[in-house]
Amino acid sequence: MPTYVYACDTCQVQFEKFQSFHDEPLRECPSCQSAVRRVLQPAGIVFKGSGWHITDYKGDKSAATSSASTSSDASSPSSDSTPAPATPTPAPESSAPPPAKSTDA
Repeated sequence: MPTYVYACDTCQVQFEKFQSFHDEPLRECPSCQSAVRRVLQPAGIVFKGSGWHITDYKGDKSAATSSASTSSDASSPSSDSTPAPATPTPAPESSAPPPAKSTDA
């Protein structure tokens, strides 16, 4: 049997009532006899086992990266591209001899 939480808007009292599913909800406050309302409580759900995103795909970063890049704006730079180096790299030296100097005056 569930425990329901009720609140009175007149005297600001909150109280719990252990009731069956088939019982009618309470209508009046035990303190001031004015109208009460049932307060909705979050359900205690625990997701265990396989089949949930957090357990099955927690370590798979490639799927998250590809889905993020497809949904990104075309005008924004892609996070997958590598940035240009800060300093230019020197060109590789060739084994060819240096060009001959011209003797024409």
